[in-house]
Amino acid sequence: MKTYKRVYSTIIADHLAKYRQMIFLSGPRQVGKTTLATESAGAYVSWDKEKDRQLVLSGADALAEKLGVSSPSVGQMPVVAFDEIHRYSKWKTFLKGFFDSFERNCRVIATGSARMDVYKRGGDSMMGRYFPYRVHPFSVGELASPAIPMTDEIRNPLPIEDDDWRALLRFGGFPEPFATRDVRFQIKWQRLRSEQFLREDIRDLTRTTELDLVGHLAKMLANRSGEMLVCASLAREINVSEPTVKKWISVLKSLYYGFEIRPWFKNIENSLRKTAKWYLRDWSGIEDEGKRNETMVACHILKAVEMWTDIGLGDYALYYIRDKQKHEVDFLVTKDRKPWFLVEAKSSEKSISPVLGRIQSAIGARHAFQVVVDMPFANANPFDCNHPVVVPARTFLSQLP
Repeated sequence: MKTYKRVYSTIIADHLAKYRQMIFLSGPRQVGKTTLATESAGAYVSWDKEKDRQLVLSGADALAEKLGVSSPSVGQMPVVAFDEIHRYSKWKTFLKGFFDSFERNCRVIATGSARMDVYKRGGDSMMGRYFPYRVHPFSVGELASPAIPMTDEIRNPLPIEDDDWRALLRFGGFPEPFATRDVRFQIKWQRLRSEQFLREDIRDLTRTTELDLVGHLAKMLANRSGEMLVCASLAREINVSEPTVKKWISVLKSLYYGFEIRPWFKNIENSLRKTAKWYLRDWSGIEDEGKRNETMVACHILKAVEMWTDIGLGDYALYYIRDKQKHEVDFLVTKDRKPWFLVEAKSSEKSISPVLGRIQSAIGARHAFQVVVDMPFANANPFDCNHPVVVPARTFLSQLP
């Protein structure tokens, strides 16, 4: 089975060489966080292992003594990885104490299969003690080159192998099913991942009696990727209140099951009031081809936006946009709160949508792309154009990290 180098390995190495702050790696289950942490660290502590859990509970001083980082070392700074540490109710207090006591002796990586900020269960502020990095599945750009963008976000187009492109479309970007490329393996992998998601992850953030209903909502949303997220309608369908549905959707987002994209307005308060669109993190199980292709493009752009932000290139965000005549473009990326480029995702349509040019002109975006999935790679840079252009998905997506 072919192995692929991850861009996050480069990001972690760059961080460890430059900064004292802890690394917080968060992202969906099975996205590769543990592998990244163990490859980068000399000492590994997993909250899911009873022996390691007892070490953590023994306190920072005892753990540091056991790991050999209680005093400064000669030569390269050792790295300690705490895997799934957010499951410990006092994880913030523990990490803060460990970091404050031993930051001169070692570097720290902490991983979590939920957004680390949702587990605010006491403890002092972590401000200034960590930098977060959000881990995503494989993408076209990462397969083309695992290098990180140090100064410019967009790189020149790079082709990937046809087999890799077909595997991304069919099996998604999660490392194991993507690399294995076996339908039966994928079916079993998805079933077990779903069971673990419901049995452990959702239980950690909700009352046990709600598990079945939250699981039912997750299954409903699995069929609605790319659609408007109308909470009142969802609440009626599962016979709960609208605030309850909103709370559960917040849980699903926090656990990286899916994500929202909100409409863009110059006034951010208007954006928060309007209806969001919903997208799954794993596009491989979406039956409708159009929704699957749109979701794949959405996931690629979100990965780029979050990576650019996490590595410190600027403040980036992802929206969709709709004008007063209800003409809509799938995606808008902003840079430092200003419109940067528009993307309309298509499966095969090559006649450029007139809406792209109209909305580009109205908001002053620098670029506008109609990204077509069923087109071969073209070695031409669409970011050289300031007018709406049709571009193959294999070209455009290769330019994102």
